[in-house]
Amino acid sequence: MSDVKYKRIVLKLSGEALAGDKGFGINPPVIKKIAEEIKEVYKLGIQVAIVVGGGNMWRGVAGAKMGMERTQADYVGMLATIMNGLSLQDNLESIDVPTRVQTSIEMRQIAEPYIRRKAVRHLQKNRVVIFAGGTGNPYFSTDTTAALRAAEVHADAILMAKNGVDGIYSADPNEDPNAVKYDELTQMDIINKNLNVMDTTASSLSMDNNIPLVVFNLNENGNIKKVVQGEKIGTTVRGK
Repeated sequence: MSDVKYKRIVLKLSGEALAGDKGFGINPPVIKKIAEEIKEVYKLGIQVAIVVGGGNMWRGVAGAKMGMERTQADYVGMLATIMNGLSLQDNLESIDVPTRVQTSIEMRQIAEPYIRRKAVRHLQKNRVVIFAGGTGNPYFSTDTTAALRAAEVHADAILMAKNGVDGIYSADPNEDPNAVKYDELTQMDIINKNLNVMDTTASSLSMDNNIPLVVFNLNENGNIKKVVQGEKIGTTVRGK
């Protein structure tokens, strides 16, 4: 543990990361690779909590634009995150990583309800905790969930794993060849520059609780491990 920078992390995985190049659904080889990357971090003795999105299956905002009532659309999105969480749990346990899924919407047959003290105890017992179901409330993103859970369990940092993007840029690097990559920012910079990394609620929560954020490329082997060991990759966002 002496050679790591962060001893308790919240890893934020987008739903799209589980889809890989397919863009939709769960890609078995991709989720297996992600599980193996998480295991490498787990073996270091890091306490790992994970917040997983649902964009590979459903987006509440998109559903609302199609005419669905926004609250209902968001609840469908929360269910998508639970499916992703259970799939990730299965892949982790298949490689001998003990996990617990906690959901903000109660589904006692398949997962524990979210209880902060219980989540912390699982982490202390070296179990990977997967937070699914978002915050349990409509209009809040899984980015906000990551910031909220990180504050609640006193995580040292939020690690935001991006699908093919190696940090935060001034514009979309896939569309603007002149986009500039930032090595370090503050949460206020993200808000003021409208960088669209996290929603403003998530940024404000992280700033208020002084939780650093590291944005990095998930697709490069070993990057999660490199971040927790303090290597300078991606973009680091200071809490204040």
